[in-house]
Amino acid sequence: MRFKVRILTIAISALFAALANVCLAAQPIFSFPDENLVDDQPGLVPTHEEEQLPAQYRRQMVFFRTSEQPGTIIVNTSERFLYLVQGDNRAIRYGIGVGRDGFQWHGLKYINRKSEWPDWTPPPEMIARQPYLPRFMAGGPGNPLGARALYIAGTVYRIHGTNQPRTIGSAVSSGCFRLANPEIVDLYERVPVGTRVVVLQAPNVQ
Repeated sequence: MRFKVRILTIAISALFAALANVCLAAQPIFSFPDENLVDDQPGLVPTHEEEQLPAQYRRQMVFFRTSEQPGTIIVNTSERFLYLVQGDNRAIRYGIGVGRDGFQWHGLKYINRKSEWPDWTPPPEMIARQPYLPRFMAGGPGNPLGARALYIAGTVYRIHGTNQPRTIGSAVSSGCFRLANPEIVDLYERVPVGTRVVVLQAPNVQ
């Protein structure tokens, strides 16, 4: 009798373990921070500790299969990642913040300008939404554009740093792609003017 009870106990434990594994497998690989986390906060200067991203958003070499040439930037809005193609099915992956609902876009573009510690002039549409914003802000550690900016030709959008690194992984911008300052500095050094930029269509973009 004890033997049968022991067998039954083992079987029940195995069943619960299997169900737990199914539940874990159903979870997404990455969890995104809270959407619409915060508005822009000019003047906020992040600490060194705040710029240390969660492991999933840190710069790393990954397997990445694409027909694009090495040196191409590929932005995957839905994944919250930017890939710099390296060839041999590899890419450097960076965690990014992307446009909030209604501000996401896709297309084939290129980088036509680069800037270190760029100045920031919020467009009228942004000021209408956030009237407290300055009309102009010189570049510096508290500037929302962060340490570097890569300007995307034919658009008002940029790939840039941020003074709010906790927004990496969120959809909170007005269409630009933001990286933590240490990450954008790294990308900036690797990317020349003329670099092709491929922004993939997100599932909710028409």
